[in-house]
Amino acid sequence: MRRSLNRSGEQGGSRLSFLITLLIIAVAAYIAYQFVPIAYHASILKDSMQQAVDVGVATGKSPDWVRTRLRSEADDHGAPPDALINVQQRDGRIEAHMRWTREIPLPGYIYQYNFDHVAKSNSLLSTQ
Repeated sequence: MRRSLNRSGEQGGSRLSFLITLLIIAVAAYIAYQFVPIAYHASILKDSMQQAVDVGVATGKSPDWVRTRLRSEADDHGAPPDALINVQQRDGRIEAHMRWTREIPLPGYIYQYNFDHVAKSNSLLSTQ
């Protein structure tokens, strides 16, 4: 009898802890669901940029060819249509700079994912 009197204020405590834990896990899963695909495609886009400038300089393609290929890659990987793509040829190398921002809706907050990457071709691949 004495035991039940001492624990009478503890009823439901484990249920509340479970619900709070479940809420935290759900919010973390939602954030990952929103953020991970964008970060993954941005990583692939960085690799595609490097490959495009390397192929462009190794085969003697023009910066316009590289820009067209990068625009196609950007569209395939979810970059917005207004993404800045700047391609220049300097000293027998090709440099590509891509910049864009995408909004990621999170609980109570809109995160601005900023992609800003420069890919430079390897000087050993130059045909000049």
